[in-house]
Amino acid sequence: MPMVDFAAELSNERMKRFTREEYLRLVNAGIFEESRVELLGGMIFDMSPQGNEHAEIVARLHNRFARLLYGRADVRSHSPFAIGALSAPEPDVAVIPVADYSHRMPDQAFLLIEVSQISLPHDRVYKAQLYAAAGVPELWIVDLVHYTFEVYRAPAVDGYRLVSAHGRGESVSPIAFPDVVIPVGEILPTTP
Repeated sequence: MPMVDFAAELSNERMKRFTREEYLRLVNAGIFEESRVELLGGMIFDMSPQGNEHAEIVARLHNRFARLLYGRADVRSHSPFAIGALSAPEPDVAVIPVADYSHRMPDQAFLLIEVSQISLPHDRVYKAQLYAAAGVPELWIVDLVHYTFEVYRAPAVDGYRLVSAHGRGESVSPIAFPDVVIPVGEILPTTP
């Protein structure tokens, strides 16, 4: 009897893609209670665990934006963001319009932020393209490999047209809130 290459067989099978509504039903049923997952393109992905640097940077960014944008924008951390029928990513920080999101996910953002180390290639390629195609005007990726802020602007269907990197001695401001100045060195850890 010939050996079956199960990996090849599985890659030829049709995979079940979940809609955002199906995914939410699974979440509300407690299926992922012990897991950190997100829905991307109809597939459920495990999220990378957070280290101390990651958690600290998310807290610094969240607190700073919440204080500086009080009443002008809502700031969320690790919360689902609706993109089409097949995606509900959970950006590390989301600066979104003020609204009541009790019965719906936000689907518009001024700025999304991903803090990346292990997930850096995935965030730069897949998530950046996903956010750009959804029309998110700005994405920041805090690169914990090189200790820089990458700023992505000018969204298009296939990605962002403008990308710049900023180090410790520089500051960045969101397009929507140019008066909010974020010194990169105050957000990054003191010693890499």
